[in-house]
Amino acid sequence: MVHDEAKNFRKGKKTARHYDNNLKEAQRLRKEDEKLQEVIKAEKMPWEVSRHGLLKHVVNEKINGRVKTVDIYIQEIPSGGRSGKHRHMAEEFLFVLEGRGYDLHWDVNARIGDQYTWEVEKEPKKYEWEAGDVIFVPVNTVHQHFNSDPEKPARLISGTNRIYKQMGFHDLEQIEDAPKIKGL
Repeated sequence: MVHDEAKNFRKGKKTARHYDNNLKEAQRLRKEDEKLQEVIKAEKMPWEVSRHGLLKHVVNEKINGRVKTVDIYIQEIPSGGRSGKHRHMAEEFLFVLEGRGYDLHWDVNARIGDQYTWEVEKEPKKYEWEAGDVIFVPVNTVHQHFNSDPEKPARLISGTNRIYKQMGFHDLEQIEDAPKIKGL
């Protein structure tokens, strides 16, 4: 069968301006980007006591910076403490700034029927870490961080790709809250 695209190429309205509109939108976005900060000062990075633990937000869509594709925060886990237990669509990397501890990761299997549901493995995998290590959390993995040091806090830098949120697949599920932090 011969494709007849050459015959059909010129069919349709000749009034579309999609490409020109895309060029104008790109120019508008570049001008907006020029207003965004290339250096974000520490005092402009908010911190919060969240259900996941103590977080210092470095980069996200609410912070007036040029970073558009990743969300980054620093998490501090008190001595002998733990983070919340959660799952999200985006893969995550964590760089261990200080401390030592371990992660528990539960693999998750998708069940597709009338609804999309998740089946979490009963037994987690354990991964030990220390300062200088990188922890990788695969897509949809239930995970939790534990500080093994009874005297010092652990600090982790977390990064996730923002594309899932932008595409409408922001599937964050908090399964267990972090313990309350004394003095905060």
